[in-house]
Amino acid sequence: MRKSTFAKLLVFVLVLVVAVPSMGIFAQDDPATVVDVINGSDQHATLATALTLADPTAAEALTGEGPLTVFAPTDAAFEELPELVFNAALEDTALLTNILTYHVVPSQIMAGDIAEGCTDVETVNGATLEVCKDGETVTVNSATVTAADLTAGNGVVHVIDGLVIPPVELPEVDPAAAEGEIVTAGSSTVGPLSVAIASQWEEEGATTVPTIDIIGSGAGFERFCVNAETDISNASRPIKDSEVESCQENGRNPIEFRVGTDAVAVTVSNDFVTDLSLEQLAQIFSGEVTNWNEVDSSYPDLPITLYIPGTDSGTFDFFVEVVLEEDEEAALAGNPQMSENDDVLVEGIAGDEGAIGYFGYAYYQQNQDILNIISIDGITANASTVDAFTYPLARPLFIYSDANIMAEKPQVAAFINYYLTNVNDVIGEVGYFPASADALNLARLKWQIATAQ
Repeated sequence: MRKSTFAKLLVFVLVLVVAVPSMGIFAQDDPATVVDVINGSDQHATLATALTLADPTAAEALTGEGPLTVFAPTDAAFEELPELVFNAALEDTALLTNILTYHVVPSQIMAGDIAEGCTDVETVNGATLEVCKDGETVTVNSATVTAADLTAGNGVVHVIDGLVIPPVELPEVDPAAAEGEIVTAGSSTVGPLSVAIASQWEEEGATTVPTIDIIGSGAGFERFCVNAETDISNASRPIKDSEVESCQENGRNPIEFRVGTDAVAVTVSNDFVTDLSLEQLAQIFSGEVTNWNEVDSSYPDLPITLYIPGTDSGTFDFFVEVVLEEDEEAALAGNPQMSENDDVLVEGIAGDEGAIGYFGYAYYQQNQDILNIISIDGITANASTVDAFTYPLARPLFIYSDANIMAEKPQVAAFINYYLTNVNDVIGEVGYFPASADALNLARLKWQIATAQ
């Protein structure tokens, strides 16, 4: 969400504090209700204001007898909400109320009551939250509890670091009814996922089959923003501010739809390298070390050959940011073999015992009979480490479009709907990991808002 929008809301908060002191904005020594806890917190001004803008029944429920449990997102959590959704929630009382009541459980849950593992709990809006405990860490869907057991007379408040998004079900789509072209281009990582979705779309009767050009995330954004010639841009990294500006210059306001999660796979064809640290990866891919025995004396005296994606690739951008601290010059210093085609990288690594390279996890999974993936700092890429982003090279995957495109080309809106509805059915087979429920529901909510304009 843009800072300007958030700043305007905080101004509104200050007006409320001055104009309506009887609402209990200021902290009380003995909070009677969970609303008093929220109003007395210096981290929850946005939530306090949102409660005044929602359906009155939401605030009334929180001041009732209870018992209640409120998972309270901080101001910083609201600030991360996309502007499209934030503005829509301010204008749509029903939407705002639905989001807020998804954070409330009609029973009291103290931190000590939560058992190890995961449990589904029903919220005031009728949907369920997944509450998990792993040691001392408690999560609610994809948010983490940062302060627990703030008690009031009618319940308890737990502070969380993100918003949780209620389940969103999109209208059913008939692929056979879609007419007209759908043009997509971009990431070689997202490409296989889009191909799988498009294949299923065609199998269900579509006569309009999307074109999917695999040219890299950067080149994809150029075609979408600068040339304004594609309807959907596939990306393995978030769009840059400069790319957004290019889009807007051509009358496009890109909307980001999260479709999954990738683990960038660092692979070799030998069996002597099984784990490397981020520091060792930086030394290798910057050309600081050029022989394997320089990395570890137990490794053979063998030259290192580097295979990496091209500079238009979102995978390249991500790896450079995480491993090489955004030093693109260092990324090219080791004289790597480069290609926008990940199959070329696979072939190069497989044919050279001294080779090492990286690409999206799907390409490793498709070639695990000839490649070995290494763990990083002792962490293996798997569903749990990728979902928690503890695997150092886990990253989100996206597609982008624009509300005007979706309005002018209903077939594009239909395909994106179909994509967001069915992506979890195919993503594992392709070789990636599902996005969190909150991220996918947020993407679906953005589709609803964009197509309602």
